[in-house]
Amino acid sequence: METTETGVNLKTEALKNGAIWGAISIVIFLVTWYMMPSLMSSYAYSGILMLVGIALAVFFCIDMRKKAGGFWSFGEALWNIFVMFLLSMAIMYVFNIIFGKYIDTTYPTTMKELVMAKTEGTLKSIGMAEADMSQALEKTSENLDKQFTPTFSQAVVGFGIAAVIYFIGALIFAAIFKRNRPVFLGGTEE
Repeated sequence: METTETGVNLKTEALKNGAIWGAISIVIFLVTWYMMPSLMSSYAYSGILMLVGIALAVFFCIDMRKKAGGFWSFGEALWNIFVMFLLSMAIMYVFNIIFGKYIDTTYPTTMKELVMAKTEGTLKSIGMAEADMSQALEKTSENLDKQFTPTFSQAVVGFGIAAVIYFIGALIFAAIFKRNRPVFLGGTEE
């Protein structure tokens, strides 16, 4: 295994941070689901999850860079950040599927009803024609079925699409958090 000057294996740290992030996401999901399930279909919940995710990503990226000795190249940052992002997403993705199929089988139905009601309210508020609204709600219903009760192939495709999106996020975070070693610290200055 590849270790840094500080003796820390960054791949292990990335896996550990991704697992912690995934566990935090599961706790937030379970608390929200059992305390206020109607909140899960709101924009506020999505915004809060995004802010928590960004805060965790920033914290873990700074932590890994510090453990790398304060410096890491774009490539080192990209690989470790992507592994962390991918693991956290995979944990939550698999948990959601298992939760809806085996733990609380009312989850897919309840979430579909909540989202459909929210979508219908939004479409009415913008004054969409009844025929167009009916067609949009039908399409939304089909998409929700794929999201909450996916077949194996739909789950694999969904995971792949999410992985690409998380890779783009990792590219952005790697560009922000990379820090190259100054030349005079690299031992090349005379």
